[in-house]
Amino acid sequence: MEKDDKTRHHILIVEDDTTLAGGLCRALQSENIVTMSCGTLREAETILSKRQGTEENFALMVLDVNLPDGNGLDFLQKVKNKYDINVILLTANDMETDIVAGLELGADDYITKPFSLAVLRARVALQLRRVTESKTQSSSAEMIIGEYRFDFLHMKFYRGAEQVELSKTEQRLLHILVENRGLTVPRDRLFEYIWSEGEEFVEENALSVTVKRLRDKLDAQETIKTVYGIGYTWAMQ
Repeated sequence: MEKDDKTRHHILIVEDDTTLAGGLCRALQSENIVTMSCGTLREAETILSKRQGTEENFALMVLDVNLPDGNGLDFLQKVKNKYDINVILLTANDMETDIVAGLELGADDYITKPFSLAVLRARVALQLRRVTESKTQSSSAEMIIGEYRFDFLHMKFYRGAEQVELSKTEQRLLHILVENRGLTVPRDRLFEYIWSEGEEFVEENALSVTVKRLRDKLDAQETIKTVYGIGYTWAMQ
């Protein structure tokens, strides 16, 4: 297949059910998508480490929460701190605690088993669009607002001279707020931009939790304001 690798997205599926993992690989594989699967967190860490910084770096990981050698949520936190990768969680049950914990740790989306392949493909397509949009941002797209400096392309964020580490979820929230600074961004638009095509897929308090974490990290209690009953606004010009 004579295709430029740079146009391809690589997806890692971490699932110990080999039949399911094989089915997911086949369902997602396409001309522009290359899939790989593994059944343990140890294998996943090795694969991610080897691919980091290469043209075959993974854009997306589909991660089962329950794996034989550890908790997927603990691994999620480690991955988000170390790699630039979007993550969709697979949960065996519709457990609110796992879902909320995953979103707070930076998961980009989640799917509960059993699920349809159509839903999976739609969620994956959404995450890959976000990856593409992020990569095509202008390299000069650096924002300086008061004491803050935000470089979304290189994912570096500063308050004064201090660099602040933000999860991918917090970065997306910050981006939409500062792009619309001075305006109120409605909650439903924030949900759609940050997580998925519809807010019904995310617990209602996930947005409030993300806003609080971003405020605390940036010390922006007076800058990120709540407009009660509507949404949030970045008040600093």
